[in-house]
Amino acid sequence: MRSGAIGSAIRLGLVVAALIVGGLEPGTGLRSRRHRAHARAQAQTSPQAQAPVQTQAEAQAPVQAGAQAAVQAPAQDAVALAGGTFRMGLPPSGVAAAKVRHGIDFPGIFQNEVPVRSITVSPFRMDRWEVTNARFLRFVEAQPGWRPAGAQAGRAADDYLRHWTGGRVPPGLERHPVTFVTWGAAQAFCRWAGGRLPSEAEWEYAATDGDGREFPWGEASPTPALANFAAAGLGNTATVGRYPPTGPGLYDLSGNVWEWTLDAWEERPGEEPVRDPVAGGPVDDAAAALVMGRRVIRGGSYAGSVVNLRTRWRDSHEVSNAVAFVGFRCVYPA
Repeated sequence: MRSGAIGSAIRLGLVVAALIVGGLEPGTGLRSRRHRAHARAQAQTSPQAQAPVQTQAEAQAPVQAGAQAAVQAPAQDAVALAGGTFRMGLPPSGVAAAKVRHGIDFPGIFQNEVPVRSITVSPFRMDRWEVTNARFLRFVEAQPGWRPAGAQAGRAADDYLRHWTGGRVPPGLERHPVTFVTWGAAQAFCRWAGGRLPSEAEWEYAATDGDGREFPWGEASPTPALANFAAAGLGNTATVGRYPPTGPGLYDLSGNVWEWTLDAWEERPGEEPVRDPVAGGPVDDAAAALVMGRRVIRGGSYAGSVVNLRTRWRDSHEVSNAVAFVGFRCVYPA
């Protein structure tokens, strides 16, 4: 190999290593200057609530044989949100203020959050906690086509549930959020449970409690007592309910794991007022979702920096990828 090629290979390896250390899977949010700014920002980096492993109804739900079994488990302690009209996103004037507050001045940083727009969301219910390994196990037991060893072609990535052993949850991780799940797997779980993934608008409405706050708990910057992020030092997922609830009683909307949403990725959403928007339109079929490319993820993770935990911060991930720092929660009809 010529010296130039060797140098290029070394540089590529360093870039990939830096992304992994910063908490981003190579290829996540890197398709534009704004996404590269996201990656650089990502590299900077109460009494415990008792969240049940599963509800009694879920535990007693019958398991039917066959990949198409129509078994449904009820929502696990979903929180009712009244819905309403709120200001979603960041005004152009807010970009400079955000740069100053967080000490970041990369080109394009925070531009994915612009413009601010008036959004109306209908009433809905949202999972109080991120979906846990224990809940997801109930799903794969009821739906054999989603078992790690039997996931149908086009449904799951090679890394799907890679942290499970022999198709089972490792001891001690039952109440941790499930990870290594594709967008299609997350949406399939939510449909089985009687709901769907939240739209990006629903997610931000819940995280801000409709009032535009910087973080789910208010304006104060994150601390290790408030959320699981890189500076907290855990270096992995935490039990759901470990940190204080925010807004209407929701846990871990910032930190722990990024959360899949229903929306296809758009770098700059439109400015017009909208009711119940879903970018790209809802897609229920996991195989069809593969052609949709990237979907929005929200909330930051245990590997993320402070800016990733902001309620307006937007990023995206390939629908076919299953990684260690992306999970989900579901929403349900009011």
